[in-house]
Amino acid sequence: MKHIAILSRKWQMLEKIESGEKTIESRWYKSRFKPWDSIQAGEIVYFKETGKDVCLQARIARVEQIDNITPSTVRQTLNLHQKDLGIDKSDIELYYQHFKDKKYCILIYLAEPKPINPFKLNKAGIGMMSAWICFRKLTDIKMKS
Repeated sequence: MKHIAILSRKWQMLEKIESGEKTIESRWYKSRFKPWDSIQAGEIVYFKETGKDVCLQARIARVEQIDNITPSTVRQTLNLHQKDLGIDKSDIELYYQHFKDKKYCILIYLAEPKPINPFKLNKAGIGMMSAWICFRKLTDIKMKS
């Protein structure tokens, strides 16, 4: 399985992944959404920012799924992994406020980030609001030129 993670431009995490400053991608949910139970070590995840082309890939080194989280668990996770999540210490409270009511968290440990030839994503049949997409073949998800 391969994956595409769509990142919010306002959080500016793509550059941090590419530079190796951010080594954990996290996903926080109120319900179990992809990639919950759909991702494993050794797979490839491609990254893009909203409104931009897919331009980066990384290998998944490890996956940690945390369920039944509480506001206390959110704070603990953010404090424990702050640096690897690419979050400045001064922004922890902002992220805490955003995630404190979530019930599920996936920590995706990244390795070997590298830029790729950019390509447009074909989201036909996937849903415009999808922030994580799982697929088998790159040709299934790449926009035809």
